[in-house]
Formats: sequence, structure tokens, C-alpha cells
Amino acid sequence: MPLTSTLHLYADSRIAEFDRIEDRRRALLQEMSQVLRADWQAGRTLRLVFICTHNSRRSHIAQLWAAVAADYYDVHPVETWSGGSEATAFNPRAVEALRDAGFSIEGDAAQENPRYQVKFGGDKLLECFSKKYDAPPNPSEQFYAIMTCSEADQACPVVLGSLKRFALTYEDPKEADDTPEEADRYKERVAQIGREILYLFSRIVE
Repeated sequence: MPLTSTLHLYADSRIAEFDRIEDRRRALLQEMSQVLRADWQAGRTLRLVFICTHNSRRSHIAQLWAAVAADYYDVHPVETWSGGSEATAFNPRAVEALRDAGFSIEGDAAQENPRYQVKFGGDKLLECFSKKYDAPPNPSEQFYAIMTCSEADQACPVVLGSLKRFALTYEDPKEADDTPEEADRYKERVAQIGREILYLFSRIVE
């Protein structure tokens, strides 16, 4: 399914930055791609659950980039999900940074735990809201758990039902909340996660 032109251009820019991925992280992404490629080539659905502590920032960003990367590289069938070790809310700063990248996101931010409708191309729609990683509608088995923060990585040494668990952790943009660096930090994290998830999927199809 084609991406919106804005998001496609943004993805192209992140792909042009693959050389910015440091060697340690590149090796991890390559390891992940080998595992996912085997399932994909066998015709199995790739179910990816991105997990951070509060399911408010990094896990949502990664979930959405995985959906985009699957379309960009035509890796299907893929299902992308996110969750936390606890539920809070999809942070509005992360929502705004994703909009700046080209995602269409609608929802009532005034709600305690808003349910956002996210579009990135064609008629495809994802509903994003904060939840525990084992809460519906997330899958309970036959999925890959991808830990996007060190706190969740430490708190969830075992993710029940997962086929395999990976630690692909990122620094929390929350550290810049209410500072002059806030907007730039969120944009930086959206770009970094996009760059690395796109690289991951590029290796699945090679």
C-alpha cells in the first residue's frame, strides 16, 4: 500500500542516513532481521510487539515505523503492536513529532488515555492507545517482543507468549520535557527510530 508522499519522502531521508547507525546497533538489527526473515520467507505472519515502561512514547513510535517499513519494503503479512509494563497515555509531544514526520493522527488528546486513529497511506488505519503489553488487542502468543526502553528491558526479563525477545532500547525524549530542547529531542527520537526500523526491514528483504 503506498505511503503518503510526505511520509515517503521522510522515509527516503532516513534511509539516506543508514550510515549514521553505529556498529553495535547495526549488528543487533542484522541479528533481528535474520530471525524475522526466516519466518517471513516461510510465509508466517510477523507479529511485532514493541514494549516500553509506560507505552507512551518510544513503543508507539516504533510500532508505527514498523508498519511504515513493512509497506515501504513490501514485507507482508506484518502486524505491529505496542504496550507497556503499565498503561498511561500516548504522549501528545510524541504525537506531534510523528505528525511532523508525515503521519496523519486524529484523536481527543483531552481524554485520560486517548485512542488515536493513525493513517500513513491508503486506507490503512492503526488505533494507538496506551495499554499493558499483554492486554487486548495485543497478541498473547506467536509474537516477537522488542523492548524499546532499558527500564522495561530490566523489568520484563521474560515476555510470556513471545517467540523471542530483543532489546532495541532508546533514550527517553521525556528527559527534555518542558525545556527549550523539547521539540528537537522528540523529532530526533522519531528520526532515529525510523532510521533503524527501516534498516531492519531493508535487511529482511535483501
